[in-house]
Amino acid sequence: MPCPIGNLVTKPGSGTGSAAFLFQPAHLVPFAQAWAWQRHWQRRLLEEAYLGGDPPAEAVWLLQHPPCYTLGRGASEGHLLFDPQQPPAPLHRIDRGGEVTYHSPGQLVIYPVLDLHRHCTDLHWYLRQLEQVVIDVMASLGLRGERLAGLTGVWLDQCKVAAIGVGCRRWITQHGVALNVSCAMDGFEAVVPCGLTGRAVGRLSDWIPGLSVSDIQPLVGEAMAARFGLRWKDTPSTAIAEGPGW
Repeated sequence: MPCPIGNLVTKPGSGTGSAAFLFQPAHLVPFAQAWAWQRHWQRRLLEEAYLGGDPPAEAVWLLQHPPCYTLGRGASEGHLLFDPQQPPAPLHRIDRGGEVTYHSPGQLVIYPVLDLHRHCTDLHWYLRQLEQVVIDVMASLGLRGERLAGLTGVWLDQCKVAAIGVGCRRWITQHGVALNVSCAMDGFEAVVPCGLTGRAVGRLSDWIPGLSVSDIQPLVGEAMAARFGLRWKDTPSTAIAEGPGW
């Protein structure tokens, strides 16, 4: 049976939902480090699925990267307006869908590592729910986020403010959403963002001057919990930054 895609609301007693950690590093996280964290947690969920007992907690990261570019699997280097051997910022070829994306401080990146067996084993559903998280957050700010037919992401006044690209292995997710909040925009000029020629890119602070990632971050945590029925667990103080040894 197809999973519902329409608006969701926080369920009564949603605190009994799927247990998850919400990691929110206070410092900029290099892309390679964040990717290693996700892969570690994905492996943990995959391995524990075969051991029985209580299922391990899922995880969501909310963080910011230093400037860098990422290319999805199969993405075209023709969308890079620079020599890939001499990029203006680190360039990573990774295992997500989608084309080239730019990350920088002032952009909030959402990395959910979720077991879709606990939610809905349908990637179309999953992508629409990630979009809806952004739309819900924007609505709480008085902004009307929109989808464009046939395209993944969220737009505001025809400007793309959130790019989405995910990876999934045996229904365990990684990668996610890049929401432009107050980031510098010059890095986007060196690429064709998401491979979409002629589509403008924007940031929320263009509509709400002074808006910062710290304003958005708690709203995103609330929206993720509501959309996916997550119950945030207390996070050990060392768990955010220690990586595969935690």
